[in-house]
Amino acid sequence: MILAAALLALLAVLLAWPVPLAVARSAWPDRAPGTALLLWQAIALGGVLSLLGSLLVAGLAPYGDHVVAALRVLGDDVARGVLPPGTTYASTLALAAGVLLGAHLIVNLVFTIVRTQRQRARHRSLLLLLSAPMPEAPRTRLLDAAAPLAYCLPGTARSLTVLSAGLLDLLSPQEVEGVVEHERAHLQQHHALVLVAFRAWRIALPWFPVASRAQRAVGLLTEMLADDHARRHVPDPVLARAITAVATGTGGGDAEALDDAPAADSASVERRVRRLVHPAPAPSAVRVLVPVASVALVVVPPVLLALPALAG
Repeated sequence: MILAAALLALLAVLLAWPVPLAVARSAWPDRAPGTALLLWQAIALGGVLSLLGSLLVAGLAPYGDHVVAALRVLGDDVARGVLPPGTTYASTLALAAGVLLGAHLIVNLVFTIVRTQRQRARHRSLLLLLSAPMPEAPRTRLLDAAAPLAYCLPGTARSLTVLSAGLLDLLSPQEVEGVVEHERAHLQQHHALVLVAFRAWRIALPWFPVASRAQRAVGLLTEMLADDHARRHVPDPVLARAITAVATGTGGGDAEALDDAPAADSASVERRVRRLVHPAPAPSAVRVLVPVASVALVVVPPVLLALPALAG
């Protein structure tokens, strides 16, 4: 049990800083955003499982040789109001921290989802009042604003794509098509679900540096994935011009409503445009090894938890 706790703690430390830092500084995610998004999700899930697992295993160590037996003994002892002789303040603190942290993450995720849904409902109500439908584009609303705006508003019943009058004045018809396909890709690929999970992680652990870094990286990767969808409908140079024009226009840039998409800062826009102007495929090793590593990051923590029982 102690060895399993130590290995889980080591994995949690690796996934908390050095691994995310290395991924964030790498160049290959721009070439394979889907693969990189899979890796970021694996890092987040594997890190949480490792951290919780290390605390729970360390806290349950005095109760048995593996987690299942320890939980059984703990339940019996709690019912009888006694503690095993090996119980220490450290093990009790680790067990309490693991339980409280797990509950905190789950409750925060639920509250973040509920809060986001309420915000979207209010946003939808305002949009229906302040915008007009576009008959030539189903589920698209036109906002009478001079700023070039384009975003999508996910919804359980009916999603919306919002364009501004300023955007239509600024871009050519083909560029507008690229922007619309970009926003529709966010809805079709359900990027909002991924973004809300990473937002909840960041809100739950504001002191955890990797949470903020992961949210920013994932937000930019979803933009790149939407770009990849849009480039199937319009040429790359056209899409690149649209991204640049919207980002440098008066009033902001291309963003998803209420989903903490990355701001249209110069660095993010430059990365998106560069991969369109100078497309390059990701190395074959990345496309093969990264998915395998992603699966391993999620599988290893449960395996380490089960190892003492298997060894016994």
